Amino acid sequence: MTDTTLVSTASVATERPARYGKQLASHMGRKVPFTWDEEAGAGTVEFADGAVLGTLRALDGALHMTVEGPADSIERFEAVLGRHLVKFGQREDMVCVWERSDGTPGTEWRSADVVEKSEEKSAQPTAEAPRG
Repeated sequence: MTDTTLVSTASVATERPARYGKQLASHMGRKVPFTWDEEAGAGTVEFADGAVLGTLRALDGALHMTVEGPADSIERFEAVLGRHLVKFGQREDMVCVWERSDGTPGTEWRSADVVEKSEEKSAQPTAEAPRG
C-alpha cells in the first residue's frame, strides 16, 4: 500500500436517497461496520479494518458518497459502493461517477451495465457433479 491518501466522491441522482443509503447499510453491514442514522439521513462505513472510511448523506434528489483511503485501493471501494448502489437502484437507471481528489478519473457504474453483467453470469451453465 502507498502512503498517499485519496478522497473520492460521487453524487448519485435518485428520488429516494435515504432509502438507498439505508439499503446499502443493511446489506453491507453484514460484512463490514456500517451505520445509518435515519433521522440524519447519513451513514458511515469502514473497510479494510478502518483503513478506508466512507460516508453517505441523503440530500434532496441525490445520495452523496465519499470514500477516503490509500490511493492504491480506492478503486476497489468505489466499486463496492457504486456497484451495489446502482444494482439496488436499477429501476431508476442510476449512474454513479466517482471523482478523485488528485484529478485522476474515478470509476463509473451504471445500472444497465451492472444488471446486464449479472444476467450474463446467471445465464452461464454450471458444471454438474460427476454421476457415479
